[in-house]
Amino acid sequence: MSLHFTSEAVDDQLYTDFTNLSKFPDDSFAQLIAIVFDFLTEPQQSARLLAQLETFANELGVNPVALKNILRSLLTFFKAALRKNLSPTFVKEDVEHLGLAAEKAAHIGSEWKSHLVALSRATLGQTLTVNRLVDMDWRFGVTAASSDAKSVGTTFLQVKFTLDRGTETEDVFMELTLQQFYQFLHEMEKAKTSLDFLS
Repeated sequence: MSLHFTSEAVDDQLYTDFTNLSKFPDDSFAQLIAIVFDFLTEPQQSARLLAQLETFANELGVNPVALKNILRSLLTFFKAALRKNLSPTFVKEDVEHLGLAAEKAAHIGSEWKSHLVALSRATLGQTLTVNRLVDMDWRFGVTAASSDAKSVGTTFLQVKFTLDRGTETEDVFMELTLQQFYQFLHEMEKAKTSLDFLS
């Protein structure tokens, strides 16, 4: 059987977790899916997720370890579906193939459809924060002397970017000719326009 969210063989644990998820009462199932989508749209709220899961496990009387396995499988599936940009129909088909009952698969498909824009924004936001530009220094100069007579009198720009790599900052240095600088500036203006359009 071919699944849309992955081209690789699927771990048996994923099938087990989706089959176990199918046994949840409808209201508890909907509550768990809402918790998962809340976390996927606001991934920085991991403390809230853990608190919600603990409350959910206590209310339903579910083993917290089994619930964490189900959550891990759901997150694995949804993140892979996001990477593949799956349609709600493909998401529904895949969760059915993984062992979820048809009506619960339909619920996940409709939730996926209603949250797709927020999920895409959250994913984009996470991607852009990893290499965030923290600071930029620049110096403009003119070559006064060189062993290459053609380069004397040419202008250049030295740029230092300070990037936030997630856990630490890193300085990246560039030296550009005036023509390269204008081309770089043009590309940055295009990127800014794209980001303004998306936000």
